[in-house]
Amino acid sequence: MSEATNRAQWRPSAPFEALRLRARLNAEIRAFFAARGAVEVETPVMSRAGNTDPNIASFSLEFSGRTDGAPRARWLRTSPEFPLKRLLAAGFGDCYELGRVFRDGEAGGRHNPEFTMLEWYRLGWDHRRLIGETAELVRAALALVGREASLREITYRELYRERLGLDPFAAGDEELRAALGEVVIDPEGLNRDDWLDLLMTHRLQPGFGRDEMLAVRDYPASQCALARVRERADGHAVAERFELYLGPLELANGYHELSDSAEQGARFDRDRALRAQRGAAAPPRDEALLDALAAGFPDCAGVALGVDRLLMALLDTARIADVLAFDFTRA
Repeated sequence: MSEATNRAQWRPSAPFEALRLRARLNAEIRAFFAARGAVEVETPVMSRAGNTDPNIASFSLEFSGRTDGAPRARWLRTSPEFPLKRLLAAGFGDCYELGRVFRDGEAGGRHNPEFTMLEWYRLGWDHRRLIGETAELVRAALALVGREASLREITYRELYRERLGLDPFAAGDEELRAALGEVVIDPEGLNRDDWLDLLMTHRLQPGFGRDEMLAVRDYPASQCALARVRERADGHAVAERFELYLGPLELANGYHELSDSAEQGARFDRDRALRAQRGAAAPPRDEALLDALAAGFPDCAGVALGVDRLLMALLDTARIADVLAFDFTRA
């Protein structure tokens, strides 16, 4: 790095135009939910439990003060999902949070270790109804820069059949690997869902239209995360979740939320076992969330949307640094 470049590191990574657009977007988000009766809340950034998802790495820290026997290790949230669900179980009602979240090891063109997430929950809704509201919010954001986008809804299975000519529920691992074409990936340690994810990121996403919102729903049951699983007549169970894309950018991930405490605990345990198999740290299960589910969790759907990704789409940039006041290299 040259001396001149080093001296310039104090300057913002994003242009002022992008920072002002972020402020307008935040105001639009709050107005959007105020008009729809969802209440903004704030929940803890640090927790004694962490995200067990094998594909997400959490930051941890040690608290040096008094804990009264509680663990000193705390985990920075990767999303506000667990405490928001505890509020829902307590009877709070429709709510959302707009705030910072943290993920270790994610830094680069489209990723920053700390970023802004919008997450909200709707009582009595399923994932399909929530697709419509998520698209409405994205349209409101696009209007800030004079853009529009159509919405197309498609099942995960239909997408892979239509664009790759294979059935993601029935194709073997070798067929999935062959569908990557010239994309060469080291297969060591990869499972079936890893190959499906690679097909999405390397073969499918790059071809998504710039002015189209694509809502992909009903994922393989093995990718259920915290979503309900529905058995189908053809024998293939599906997870009641969706992902919303605007062009090649994945913006949002939503679920018809699982309410079964025992099943959620079993999923946490499977995640932790897979993390141990991979030699990765295994954050503690969130027992408070499991207790909340056991106490009586309402039927609802929830979605998390990456605000920085949305800003990248609004500004037609592939660099997350272009929408952050100070990205990871300048923080």
